[in-house]
Amino acid sequence: MDALREIEPIPRSGADPAIPLALLGVLNEFHRQQVSYCYWKSSRRLHQVLAGEGDLDLLVARAEVHRAQQILLALDFKSFPVVGDRDHPATLNFLGFDEPSGRLLHLHLHSSLIVGERALKNYCIRWETAFLDRALLHSSLPIRILDPSSEAVLLVIRACLELTRLDLITLCLWRATTRKFALDRLDLVGRVERSALCAHAAELLNDDLAELVVDAFYDPKPLEKRTQLRRRIRNYCAPYRGYNALEARLRSFGRSLRWAGAVLNKRVFHAPRPWNRRTPGGGWVVAIVGVDGSGKSTSVSTIRAWLSAKIDILPLYFGTGDGRPSWFLWPLKLMMPMAMRFVRNKPNCSSHGRKSGRPPGLLYSLLLSVWAVAVAADKRNKLAAAWRGANRGLVILTDRYPQNQIPGFNDGPLLTRLKAAPLWLRRFEGDAYVLAERLPPDLVIKLVVTPETAARREPSMDPAVIRERIAGLERLEFRGARVVRVDAQRPLADVIRTIKREIWRLI
Repeated sequence: MDALREIEPIPRSGADPAIPLALLGVLNEFHRQQVSYCYWKSSRRLHQVLAGEGDLDLLVARAEVHRAQQILLALDFKSFPVVGDRDHPATLNFLGFDEPSGRLLHLHLHSSLIVGERALKNYCIRWETAFLDRALLHSSLPIRILDPSSEAVLLVIRACLELTRLDLITLCLWRATTRKFALDRLDLVGRVERSALCAHAAELLNDDLAELVVDAFYDPKPLEKRTQLRRRIRNYCAPYRGYNALEARLRSFGRSLRWAGAVLNKRVFHAPRPWNRRTPGGGWVVAIVGVDGSGKSTSVSTIRAWLSAKIDILPLYFGTGDGRPSWFLWPLKLMMPMAMRFVRNKPNCSSHGRKSGRPPGLLYSLLLSVWAVAVAADKRNKLAAAWRGANRGLVILTDRYPQNQIPGFNDGPLLTRLKAAPLWLRRFEGDAYVLAERLPPDLVIKLVVTPETAARREPSMDPAVIRERIAGLERLEFRGARVVRVDAQRPLADVIRTIKREIWRLI
């Protein structure tokens, strides 16, 4: 600990340029304020982690956890708790946004060594003081790391406690997990002296067990095949367990089932249920709107990939194009293109096809009435899902958003095109758009392009309709929402960076 006090703050100019500035600021501030910490996972992956491509796990002295939290919050890192009881009390999750790189940075603060199976980290081993006292400043990177002997002992202990086929998540990822441990040991074995490892292992464990750990580390036999050692380590670490063997197995099995259900929900069902990490203080609804050709779909898919890796999000599509419709709208989407072949003329407000100034015919009126009612029901269901999800802590990301200001297009009511539509049918459709007005998004991103750009990107659209829709988009207010105009004619990377910045400010 005294060595830490004597080290001068690390200059930014001497740091690896691949390290995101946001993360570099945290490490320098920890060093400047002399926080007792170290990175305690594999040093083989350190460069990758510091580049923002993985989670940064920092072990912090228990007495300094609150000070470390204050530093992170002051540097715009935000706490994102894990859903349910999966997060250990000795672990805190923080996310930060590095604007130059556009990365979300995930930082774990550990006040104790929390190890165990993927589904249940059941062991809280109190070796943090011994590890922090021996921690070293990396030779070329601005971070403190475990000394090689501590890393070697911990590698064997973790392998014995984590590598089990009874953990369903580990079983599904068995090959990748065992390969990770093998590569970590191969990278470390040439940097650890046997005598130093023996001495340090004896300090942490008893002499007999320390000898077994050292032999296992240097023996090329895979760690997952050392059944006797695993049994001895589990018995030795039993006092560090949070749950006894039976309860731990039941909890691990239950969490594995929830993990499988969450994966299925994320990929297939898209129910408004949190499953991993939700936003503190409640969820948010973010809508990205713009005319066809403004880049909505590309922006939504990019932001979805950016957020969903770390935060629970629910993507919703309020349009009628290529996005995911409700189950009752799906068959109509399949039938409508065939039915519309028999419609010779469309109203002037239609965006595609041949249009005329004559009133719509009977067939078009019938088809549009059915379509408008189905679309309104679809929007109502998705509005309900959006706000249920937001109330449960999810970030709701929508492509388009219903509006009640401009009828006929820009996601407004459709039956205004038909003067002969019954009043009760208009009311049924209008209820969905009134609901959208009552439930405005928290943030609206307006992607703005010129008519010429939209026409170039969407050559099948009528130029007159493009100009009308762009003018209408400018008038849309979304009362109660924070609206941000983004020039979508700039390079895509600049547009995405701007959207990310605005969303990070919100959440």
